[in-house]
Amino acid sequence: MRISGGGRCNVTHACFDPRALASRYPRGGRALIGPFHRFQPQDTITWFEACGVRLKTESDGRMFPTSNSSATIIDCLRREADRLGVQCFARTSLEAIERDENGFTVRLSTGEPWTCDRVLLATGGCRTAGTVQAATLLGHTVVPPVPSLFTFHADEPWLRHLPGVAADPVEVSIPGTGLRESGPVLVTHWGLSGPAILRLSAWGARILHDRDYRFSLKINWLPGRTTDAVNEDLQRQRDLQPGKRITNSPIAPLPARLWEQLVGNAGIADDTRWTTLSRAGRLALAETLTRTTIAVRGKSLNKDEFVTCGGIPLPEVNFQTMESRVCPGLHFAGEILDIDGITGGFNFQAAWTTGWIAGHAMAGANPVRSTP
Repeated sequence: MRISGGGRCNVTHACFDPRALASRYPRGGRALIGPFHRFQPQDTITWFEACGVRLKTESDGRMFPTSNSSATIIDCLRREADRLGVQCFARTSLEAIERDENGFTVRLSTGEPWTCDRVLLATGGCRTAGTVQAATLLGHTVVPPVPSLFTFHADEPWLRHLPGVAADPVEVSIPGTGLRESGPVLVTHWGLSGPAILRLSAWGARILHDRDYRFSLKINWLPGRTTDAVNEDLQRQRDLQPGKRITNSPIAPLPARLWEQLVGNAGIADDTRWTTLSRAGRLALAETLTRTTIAVRGKSLNKDEFVTCGGIPLPEVNFQTMESRVCPGLHFAGEILDIDGITGGFNFQAAWTTGWIAGHAMAGANPVRSTP
């Protein structure tokens, strides 16, 4: 939470229709439609406002605390935990959970076992052996987790001249997979990032894992325009400013530095003017602008954030209560489930929703809507 949203905490997303909201989840969206009718982003906003925290909406729909600090959200949750008498144990790991006719015995690394009627597993994923072992010993299977929301490594020499350059919109796709996204793309020191890349990584998490993160990425730097249409645009550019150097007259909205590199990639010399550009050169530039191919050779985390797909299979959970179908009294919430969303606050919203439902069910209440 502290590092999400660049340290600002992307609490949720301003999408208030349950079905539209569910469509932002590469895995688990269908299962979330019902829960989102019970607790969705508007309920999240209301809950935090009732606790004294106001949220704001940015132009792309992401929502943050007005303080622009994740500490605001963390402090709010800690205050509520203290107010409600929740006991928190830092630097403590789960050793085992045992089920018998009387309930559960939870064994922590602190030593003394705890007994309880119900248990909620909300460990934020199935990346640790303790979590996986606890779930499997209680009768569950686990879908092996693989990374989601990651950036792409690329060793193209020309990209090394462009760190920090962003283009928007850009269309990115992976041939042979059906994966395609549009939006901002950011060139980094190691390759490519930005919302379009992160969404592509989320939808293709398992496919790209199976390919060992080695694949070809196609880029249309001018989405919505075909190669033929761009070729015509270049011809008009030639007619309007024949004596101007091509590298000095980029097509909007491409950044100047990116344009210069793409012109060079098309085999056009730096001092070439529009009037001397051959038909073959114009076609090569149109092809480069709409069909750049980059060899991806690995991945990196999105900053320090780490989201996975995989976890507890959804058919093993009752989404009315988030209770296990195979171990009564055991509940799940958050990323430990085989649910993950694209970037933009969707993973937090899935955690708020499933946690709210599980909490009310465990307390013996299951209201249709939230109350602040």
